[in-house]
Amino acid sequence: MGRPFIHRSPMPGLGVSMGITLTMLSLVVLLPIGALLLKGANFGLAGIWDTVNRERVWAALFLSFRLSLLAALFNLVFGVLLAWVLVRYRFPGRRILDAAVDLPFALPTAVAGISLTALYAPNGAFGQIAAEIGWKIAYTQWGIFIALVFVGLPFVTRTVQPVVEEIEREVEEASATLGASRLHTLRHVILPMLTPAALTGFALSLARAVGEYGSVIFIAGNIPLVTEIAPLLIIIQLEEFNYDAAAAIGIAMLLISFAMLLVINLIQIWSRRRIGYV
Repeated sequence: MGRPFIHRSPMPGLGVSMGITLTMLSLVVLLPIGALLLKGANFGLAGIWDTVNRERVWAALFLSFRLSLLAALFNLVFGVLLAWVLVRYRFPGRRILDAAVDLPFALPTAVAGISLTALYAPNGAFGQIAAEIGWKIAYTQWGIFIALVFVGLPFVTRTVQPVVEEIEREVEEASATLGASRLHTLRHVILPMLTPAALTGFALSLARAVGEYGSVIFIAGNIPLVTEIAPLLIIIQLEEFNYDAAAAIGIAMLLISFAMLLVINLIQIWSRRRIGYV
């Protein structure tokens, strides 16, 4: 007899759970993306290209993805450092700092944007200090960068933190016993263990930053060709009932995002194979 086409799983309720998972995936992810692509198909490739191939659109796309990538790279470095400090060191206020990491998750984006603007505006607490040295933050690309760092940092820290907790101190002690320096232990023992989780947090931070709207528009200034982000451009098109143009810009962002995430996933696969996880 041939092998059965369907293999029964020892886990009870696998069919029901799989059905619920696929249904939610379709409703939350596949259906909106399909609707966007269908709207773009009705608009036509020529219409999409004519909409996207404008200076204002290219400037908004370049600004959004460039600052999102820079903010995600910043979060990758300092998010890993923050996770390491929170796990490995004991100091006064550690629990408060650990709880504050989740603040961007709980804080509404509009409230975060208003708060950051109040802090970094020329008359704000930090903005006044920056103005004294000739550095303007609010209503510039620096303000956008700070907002994207704020909303993306927890993704890296919370993704890496459980991995740091699982790394035993005996691993570092064994490396030191064998004569390895601190830098050698960090490069060849610690970082390979953290790389998969760090790249996952980096991808999450990047994805959040690319589509961020509420926390950015208040501090950005929204000047076309200077501080106007792509999500705001989509909102403007929707408010003008130009749904075809909004869909065209959305498709452009979707394709660029897919390409960036594909590269990140390929790097993750390579890093896991390199350290023997796969």
